Amino acid sequence: MSESSLSKKALIPKVAVLPLARSTFDVEYAQTILNDAWELLSSLNIELIAPLSSDGKPELQFDADSANAVLPNLLAANPDVLLLLQVTFTDASMTVEIANKIKMPLALWSFPEPRTGGRLRLNSFCGVNLAKHALSRQTLEAQTLHGLPCDVKAELEQLLQACAIANRLKSTKIGVVGDHPDGFDACNYNEQQLKDHFGISIEKTDVTSFINQVKAMPDSAADAPYARRARDFSNLAEMDQVATRKTCKVYSGLSENAQKSNFQGIAVRCWPDFFVEYGCAACGAISMLNEDGIPGGCEADVFGVISSLILQWSANQAAFNTDLVDIDPQDDSVVFWHCGQAPIEMADRTGPVRATIHSNRKLPLLSEFALKPGRFTLCRISQGQGKLRMILGAGEMLQRPLAFSGTAGVARMDIKADAFMARLLDQGLEHHSALVYGEHRPLLRTLARILKLEIVELT
Repeated sequence: MSESSLSKKALIPKVAVLPLARSTFDVEYAQTILNDAWELLSSLNIELIAPLSSDGKPELQFDADSANAVLPNLLAANPDVLLLLQVTFTDASMTVEIANKIKMPLALWSFPEPRTGGRLRLNSFCGVNLAKHALSRQTLEAQTLHGLPCDVKAELEQLLQACAIANRLKSTKIGVVGDHPDGFDACNYNEQQLKDHFGISIEKTDVTSFINQVKAMPDSAADAPYARRARDFSNLAEMDQVATRKTCKVYSGLSENAQKSNFQGIAVRCWPDFFVEYGCAACGAISMLNEDGIPGGCEADVFGVISSLILQWSANQAAFNTDLVDIDPQDDSVVFWHCGQAPIEMADRTGPVRATIHSNRKLPLLSEFALKPGRFTLCRISQGQGKLRMILGAGEMLQRPLAFSGTAGVARMDIKADAFMARLLDQGLEHHSALVYGEHRPLLRTLARILKLEIVELT
């Protein structure tokens, strides 16, 4: 795949829409509200499924019989979220019945109305209030949105995207090659917890078995990834060619396994095994996976891969699983680094973008460049303090020379560097966190609520 192929993996929410109403309220006004809501939904980058009239307009469902008649077709489309439009007041029975039937997230949208001094035309919010209480009594969940269509576009987009991410996690499979290194508790994971809390499944391969799989592949398996990197790095021919082509074969093996087993990400025990047993670095292979939209993580860090995948789906960009390696209170900056795994789309093209060797093991293939300047979001699904939480931060990547060999960026966080350092240490954050360009914390906060994760703000 090329770096542009990430767009093929963009998460487009599939949204089933069910508009509920009662004929005892102002039906004409309710239809106007529904038409406005449908116009907004149709303008978003989502796939819509809804009960439509013969002229293609959305239809209000006035009773349980009509709602039950259209519901099977909505669910048959396997939506990421069921969006109930509470266009007028209804009792809670239909909403509770639906919530008990479905497996995907449920969202409820209520609407305000003019305070005319006359008739209450919709009483929409009261319907959602009644439904949320009834759902809570059965420990059922639903996300809520309140506002006129003209006022809630950004919030609606975030809600639907967050619901889609949560739903896709339920069918996510992560490949894991080997165990994390001894003493790297930050890379530990509980397979049953991942399944129970997120729906994520793990497929594990012994690292030596995987290396033997790669060794058995024809040498030609290195050709396409080698040509890809030759286009990216003008100095590729200066690297040890035997080791470089081995890294390219590792990429082909990981990519082949991802396609065959439908892995959304792969966590790899990168050292010492690939250096000792095969004579190359896995870092360059992981960077190409990141560019393909299959987040890779070293040190078999499963939660690092999950964090990167969440950021990728949030931003439709490749993410980078990093170490925080330096803090300078005088310069008010920090350095995020990893050996050479950053996706090439993050490179600052005003400086060198090249191939390099591992700084400790002295073997290729790694990427080497400074990260480009710009706003970024930091995220980690953390196990610090013995519980699952979502850690969030943000800052500006600065245009600075490469701080350390490999891929690295000098950043200024939204709080002072020494305060940032103290906060993440106090919270027990893992040494890995994922970065993506842009400001995505509002969406991630919504996702954390859906996933029932406590939010910890570092900035």
